[in-house]
Amino acid sequence: MSAREFPALLQAFFAERLQQQRQASPHTVAAYRNTFRLLLRFAATRLRRPPSRLRLGDLDAGFLGQFLAHLQQDRGNSARTRNARLAALHAFFRYVALSEPAQALNCQRVLAIPAQRFQRGVVEYLREDEVSALLQAPDPTTWIGRRDRALLLLAVQTGLRLSELTGLCQQDVTLGRGAHVRCLGKGRKLRCTPLRLDVVRVLQAWLAECPAAADAPVFPTACGSRLSDDAVEQRVRKHAAAAQQRCASLVGRRITPHVLRHTSAMEMLRHGVDRSVIALWLGHESIETTQVYLHADLELKERALARTTPSALAPGRYRPDDALLRFLETL
Repeated sequence: MSAREFPALLQAFFAERLQQQRQASPHTVAAYRNTFRLLLRFAATRLRRPPSRLRLGDLDAGFLGQFLAHLQQDRGNSARTRNARLAALHAFFRYVALSEPAQALNCQRVLAIPAQRFQRGVVEYLREDEVSALLQAPDPTTWIGRRDRALLLLAVQTGLRLSELTGLCQQDVTLGRGAHVRCLGKGRKLRCTPLRLDVVRVLQAWLAECPAAADAPVFPTACGSRLSDDAVEQRVRKHAAAAQQRCASLVGRRITPHVLRHTSAMEMLRHGVDRSVIALWLGHESIETTQVYLHADLELKERALARTTPSALAPGRYRPDDALLRFLETL
């Protein structure tokens, strides 16, 4: 296969490598697909050539570096998003290196493009009064309001990811003895999350209004189809804006479904739940992922500070007496 057959390589990467050999999840396939959509449109504009006529040699490390810069400078993508796009490119060129040994040098240069370091922000989450204001925002007299309230309550209590929420079917919800929801999470891990009694009551009332079909979505649209991720994000933003009337601390804050997931984790941490249990609850691959919630909990740090004994030493400052040491201190 020659370098001019880039379209055939790309099609084989998705059809054979991702879907057949690796059995990648639909979310992974969709993320990689979106990356190459952006790349092909960028290449068509810069090279003035339709995607079907692109050659593998056109996509060298220099050109891909321009594409990554375009994502950040022109599209306003964050470093995290840029790195996710780069991961898709790396996966493709690892496949090319195995399939086309003649392209090994070009692939090596592309694989050497490093991920960009970025500053991790503080985890955003809601306090009890903020959660209460958010849950009161949907109108309980309307069908959509009752659906949104059930969705928000389930999200805050279980910490399900957005894709896990929208993917729930009625057969995944058990409301009798040992009430829980089942979901297929990230990394194809199936997990069960128990439900509180108040959440069970809300879900029972809500599901009584929905068609009784095992494969029917728990949170459908007015037409009965599954809610999209974008629709859920829009509903959360809408209710967060309305909740600002009841809770001033929500003003100016960006509330997303992932903030509700963080809220569930922080609530468990504040009640003394072990980090390993929180990691299992959220479906984290490693307990280290849960470490971020410890950094976010200021009250936990304040309690640790309160247990320390103040030092009796008088405050002072180190003053080097050597000229070279003084120079180094100024750097």
